[in-house]
Amino acid sequence: MRRKPIRYYSTNLKSPEVGFSEALLRGLAPDGGLYLPASLPLISPRELASFPCKEYHEIAYRILHKIIGNEIDKEELSRLCAEAYNFDVPLEKVYDRKYIMRLDQGPTASFKDFAARMMSRLMQYYLSLNNQHLTVLTATSGDTGSAVANAFYGLKNIRAIILFPANEVTLMQRKQMTTLQNNINVIAIDGKFDDCQRLVKMAFLDHALSGIPLTSANSINIGRLLPQSVYYFYAYSKLAANVDEKAIFSVPSGNFGNLMGGLIAKKIGLPVKQFIISTNANNEVPEFLNTGSYKIIDPSKNCISSAMNVGHPSNLARIIAFYGGVMDESGSIIKPPDLNQMREDLFAVSVTDEETRNTIDDVYKKYNLLLEPHGAIAWKGIKEYSRINKNTMPGKLLCISLETAHPAKFPEELRQILNIEPPMPVSLAGLEQKPEHYFSLENSYGLLKDFILKYYK
Repeated sequence: MRRKPIRYYSTNLKSPEVGFSEALLRGLAPDGGLYLPASLPLISPRELASFPCKEYHEIAYRILHKIIGNEIDKEELSRLCAEAYNFDVPLEKVYDRKYIMRLDQGPTASFKDFAARMMSRLMQYYLSLNNQHLTVLTATSGDTGSAVANAFYGLKNIRAIILFPANEVTLMQRKQMTTLQNNINVIAIDGKFDDCQRLVKMAFLDHALSGIPLTSANSINIGRLLPQSVYYFYAYSKLAANVDEKAIFSVPSGNFGNLMGGLIAKKIGLPVKQFIISTNANNEVPEFLNTGSYKIIDPSKNCISSAMNVGHPSNLARIIAFYGGVMDESGSIIKPPDLNQMREDLFAVSVTDEETRNTIDDVYKKYNLLLEPHGAIAWKGIKEYSRINKNTMPGKLLCISLETAHPAKFPEELRQILNIEPPMPVSLAGLEQKPEHYFSLENSYGLLKDFILKYYK
């Protein structure tokens, strides 16, 4: 029997449901909400038991085919997965059954490669069917921009505009965006990541730009989240003792797309005991889980884990919806979620810059493992979880900490903390010497609008 295609609804509940390709190419729903699948398939225990012998791209194909179904040819999807995922995903044992999953081996040395490479290929596939063209408009707090720039670079049917906060990305992160050009334009905004995100959302809802087909490559796009569910299955399949075991994942969280990918994985059958939400000093979500009251941090706090400097995560609206609630784009909770269930599934911890630096130092000296600030926050989350649950937590419980960027992206911090030069991956070699080209704008929607109309109309 042919399975009925999954439909996607808006978290604001004021737009009609659409199919996957429309949700992917739109990015943001017409009512300003974020798309979520109205239903999800299940990965059976029997199918899950077959994953340990499969390569990453094969697992990606199995999961994405289950979700996208007949909206894309099976052979084409398999080819795209093999093309997108042609790099390693190391799983490093630290001690007992505590592991670090390194998601930093892709072409931009960031976990964002997993989503951006698949999403760009899916977009190009659907656009090429009718020779359509699209402009990707996205905001970045660090690694999203470089991954998007790399993934969309040179595609015939897509141009990209990437906004970043001028003073809150590293030199490496900036150069990964600004040294490509071609169909990629990069704009430094005199503001915070939340300002960049706000400008992007205003552009999507501006009728004056309706003649320019815009979409997003941020995690506000459902096309970013579905591929991110795959690496949770991959790590589990390689490390779990059997399909009855439940794992704990510690997820460094800023805009919460990474966690949302994990929640989708759990929904379709991944055996997860709990997710640890590991944030930096931007602790609005841990505070919400603790108190039940949500307060935006404005402006967001500038921490050394720069990609997590987010005072109002876009994907929180999706998380709230997953637990039966409704949150609008301003952060107002229209209908409260099931907070008790959220607290059962999610454990939240906020980590200071000092604790982050101490964790990098401690892990290197004890285990000879090199972490960068985001991965260090995730590891600190596992340590804090273990401390609080030491009386009830079996020592052999499977815990997986996500390392989301290569340490070489943060050389200044690691020199200061460890007095070493982090090894340079091939993907970053020679980057510092490449010439840059980017625009600079004040934090003004009018200026961004004029830019888009000038270069893209």
